Amino acid sequence: MSATVRPVGDLLREWRQRRGLSQLELSLDAEISTRHLSFLETGRSQPSREMVLRLAEHLDVPLRERNILLHAAGYATVFPERPLDDPALRVARQAVDQVLKGHEPYPALAVDRHWVLVASNAATNRLVAGVDAALLQPPVNVLRLALHPRGMAPRTANLGEWRTHLLTRLGHQIQVSGDPALVRLLRELRDYPGPDAPHEVDHTACVVPLRLNTVDGPLAFFSTITVFGTPVDITLSELAVEAFYPADAATAEALHRVGAQ
Repeated sequence: MSATVRPVGDLLREWRQRRGLSQLELSLDAEISTRHLSFLETGRSQPSREMVLRLAEHLDVPLRERNILLHAAGYATVFPERPLDDPALRVARQAVDQVLKGHEPYPALAVDRHWVLVASNAATNRLVAGVDAALLQPPVNVLRLALHPRGMAPRTANLGEWRTHLLTRLGHQIQVSGDPALVRLLRELRDYPGPDAPHEVDHTACVVPLRLNTVDGPLAFFSTITVFGTPVDITLSELAVEAFYPADAATAEALHRVGAQ
């Protein structure tokens, strides 16, 4: 929590503008008067604890930032943040480990809000074979690992396409969260050398694949992302599991063959 707390009205207005809502639209959604919302944003009125949480819910403010809103309004925070190995999160951690293990022989990993690796399965290790050992020293940032010139970038056959996909995805995350650490990460990644995405889009494709040249031959993947559905803990709300699936029959055959070995 920052030692310098901005007025809660400024924060509410910033989140409303980030979501592209007018005062009228938000007041209708939250079932309050536009006049009252205006007074809250300008500091002429002080929101109740319940009002802060109601507006944060309608603005889809992340749990971590909801705590900041409460603190700025003079209230105690309500959403806990525990390490993933905390006994209270044991069941959730077991679920993550089960998903990762059950996805083998396909790669899968879990990351936090800053794309720092939390856990991965054995199949993921083959994807990062040959990268600079320094990039694998904890904390491992998955996006840095993917796009760094000493990381997976030299082995990514469609680097321009994949790079654009990841940077766009990170940009959307910044739009949702407003996280300054992610802004710094985006600037760093943009400075890495790499081609731009091709101008022509393959409209016959269903997803943007990751195409890697590996010791097991060329492999192609698409991925899905899983998050906890109803978290009230900050750590769980920011955890994402990304599972990679073979994008063609040759990749599936190679992964099953390696898995059997």
